[in-house]
Amino acid sequence: MLKIDIITIFPNIFEPILEESILKRAQQKNKVKITIYNLRDYSDDPHRKVDDRPFGGGPGMVIRPEPMFNVLERIKKKSPEAKTILLTPQGAKFEQREAKRLSKEKHLILICGHYEGIDERIREELVDEEISIGDYILTGGELPALIVVDAIIRLMPGVLGHEDSAQCDTFQDNLLEHPQYTRPADYKGMKVPKVLLSGNHKLIKEWRKKQALLRTKKRRPDLIKGEE
Repeated sequence: MLKIDIITIFPNIFEPILEESILKRAQQKNKVKITIYNLRDYSDDPHRKVDDRPFGGGPGMVIRPEPMFNVLERIKKKSPEAKTILLTPQGAKFEQREAKRLSKEKHLILICGHYEGIDERIREELVDEEISIGDYILTGGELPALIVVDAIIRLMPGVLGHEDSAQCDTFQDNLLEHPQYTRPADYKGMKVPKVLLSGNHKLIKEWRKKQALLRTKKRRPDLIKGEE
């Protein structure tokens, strides 16, 4: 079972997402255990304050080291092998291959950044890896953490309803997913390609691979540069 601990100052953001669909079922099946840690609970400040003004001046507030060290020391005491990941715009771009790699870990700790950032001593002493979901700025790391969690969990064996579902996704083998059709076969004169109705699985597989390649060349040629 994969353990995922999420450190945040806004714990209420997570429940509505984690209690729905595949993420909920994965937890019910004991494929993953997700624990949310409220950073404010680990502050020594009487008002549970976790941030302060940056040394040297400047706008915004910075997450203080004390509460972050407190919570991570507690987690690592029980699980020293856990990998600690900071969600930050400065991190490496999160892609499908990273989701695959992380889905094989036993214990992940996700730190949701906020404000103008975190005290650099947290990054230097506690963080193993930094991840960014794209070149843009969000209010905090909560939404990126949920994206990372979703991408990881759906790759774990036994989570999806069909074992082959994840293998057919977009970005598998550096290709976009082939076109998909369902009933009716003829809707307002728009017909499903005959090959998909043929029952010939070999031809269907070949058609899908060709369509995936054509779609990738048209929409995301960057994915297949150097692959041909």
